[in-house]
Amino acid sequence: MTTPLFDTLAIIGPGLIGSSIMRAARAKGAVRKIVATSRSPETRKRVVDLGIADEVTETNEEAVKGADLVIVCVPVGVCGEVAKEIGPHLAPGAILSDVGSVKGSIVRDMGPHVPKPVHFVPAHPVAGTEHSGPDAGFAELFENRWCILTPPEGTDKGAVERLASFWRLLGANVETMTPEHHDLVLAITSHLPHLIAYTIVGTADELQTVTRSEVLKFSAGGFRDFTRIAASDPVMWRDIFLANKDGVLEMLGRFNEDIAALTKAIRKGDGAALYDHFARTRAIRRGIIELGQDTEAADFGRPHGHED
Repeated sequence: MTTPLFDTLAIIGPGLIGSSIMRAARAKGAVRKIVATSRSPETRKRVVDLGIADEVTETNEEAVKGADLVIVCVPVGVCGEVAKEIGPHLAPGAILSDVGSVKGSIVRDMGPHVPKPVHFVPAHPVAGTEHSGPDAGFAELFENRWCILTPPEGTDKGAVERLASFWRLLGANVETMTPEHHDLVLAITSHLPHLIAYTIVGTADELQTVTRSEVLKFSAGGFRDFTRIAASDPVMWRDIFLANKDGVLEMLGRFNEDIAALTKAIRKGDGAALYDHFARTRAIRRGIIELGQDTEAADFGRPHGHED
C-alpha cells in the first residue's frame, strides 16, 4: 500500500478535472482524506451520492481548514476571488495549487492572497474531455498526460517537488516552466485550436446554402472533430481567452498570416506550396502519435464512455 503523499486533499470545484483528481488520488492512495466543496448545492449532493469524497462542505473556508494540499478547480476568471476567500484559512505549510489553462493571470490574481507560510504552486494538467461535472471525471484521465507546474520565483523547491510527485503518482508526466512561457505554449497547442473550432462550427451554423441537416449528416468529413472541441464549457473558455489575451492574439496573428499564404496558393493553383505545407504538418501529427499523446485507432482511440 502506498504511503499517502498528503494527509488531506481539498478540492474546490469537483467538475471534470476536480472529480478526476479525487478519483485518481483515491485509486492511487495519494492522500488519506478527500474534502470537496462547490458553490452549487446540486453538485455537492452529487459528490455525496457518487461517494468520491470523504467529506463535502458547504463553504470553501470549511473545505480548506487543516488541508495540506488545496487544489482550486474553478474557471480561471474566479480563481482570484476564491484565493482571497480561502487565504486566511489555509494551514501553514500547505500547498495551494490550481488546474487553470492560463498561468500568468493565475499568478497575478491568486498570488497576492496567499499567506507566506503557504506554498503557492500553480499547475495545469493538460488533459480533459468536452464533458463537465462530477459525473464526467474518471481516475485514468491523467495517465500519460502532461501536468505543467509554474511556480512563481522564490517558491520552495521541496513544495514544488512534492506536488510533482503527487501528479506523477496520478499517472502524469510533469514539466516545470515559467507562467509566461506556459501561456505562449498553450496559446498555440490549445487556445487557438479551440478558437478555430468555435469559429468553424459557428460559420457552418450561419450558412444559408448548406442546411443544418446536411452539416450534421456529413460531419464525418472533419467537422465532427471540430464540434467535439467546440462542445467544451463556454464559461471556462470565455475566461481563458480573456486571461490569455496577449498569447492568443500573438498566435492568432501568425495563424492569419499562414491562412493568407494558403489562400494565395489556392488562388494561384500553387500545388507545390500546398503539398509542402500539408507534408510538414503531417509530420507533426506523426510526432504526436510517437510521443503517446494520441493513437491511430478508429475514432482516435477515444473511449466512447468518456470522450465521444
